[in-house]
Amino acid sequence: MPRREKYVPTHRSLQHPHPRTALRRSLAAGGVAVAATALAVSSGVAAGAGGAASASLVSGPVTSNPGRAGSAPAGSAPSDGGLDLGRRTEAVSRSIDRTAVDPTKRRTLSQAPGGQLTQTEDLTSADPRTVARALLPRYGFGSDQFSCLDAIYSQESGWNVHADNPSSSAYGIPQALPGSKMASAGRDWADNPATQIRWGLGYIKDRYGSPCSAWSFKQGHGWY
Repeated sequence: MPRREKYVPTHRSLQHPHPRTALRRSLAAGGVAVAATALAVSSGVAAGAGGAASASLVSGPVTSNPGRAGSAPAGSAPSDGGLDLGRRTEAVSRSIDRTAVDPTKRRTLSQAPGGQLTQTEDLTSADPRTVARALLPRYGFGSDQFSCLDAIYSQESGWNVHADNPSSSAYGIPQALPGSKMASAGRDWADNPATQIRWGLGYIKDRYGSPCSAWSFKQGHGWY
């Protein structure tokens, strides 16, 4: 028999390529597509820099329903939504209408040394009872304690800053024994009623707790 020719399929061109060959072709096609997309985007941005394309990119989202409020009809100019920066007005601070601070007020409110206004009062020549009323709060005593303090000092010295007991060395308004004890309140203890009363109130607070407690003790013992 004559030798038969080798069978060759007539649809060879329709066979699938080798997997690796197909993968390389896919990657190449994808790279071409990405490059084409980038070129198209860059071309669109370049074109938009001088034409209506840029306005359509920044004028805001486009709605698919032209009948809704806020949507612009086709072919209309874009809204002002921040595009025309030249028409913005400059904000003016409220401080522009404020007047300058008075120099005297500035010095008074200043925190620098010497800028504050203070008032001092010389209690040396004041009435001893007035001094005592002013000093009571410093030792935690209310004004209701003054009557008891007045009773004590009226009997002890008659509120005389130079009262000197001839039978003892007691001295001053509180009749400190000896009078030199009051030096702990100030070196002017011999002549200053405020110094003597400060010492006397400190003594009463430490020993009796309050002028009324001291007065109660004096009434029962004759001394305090």
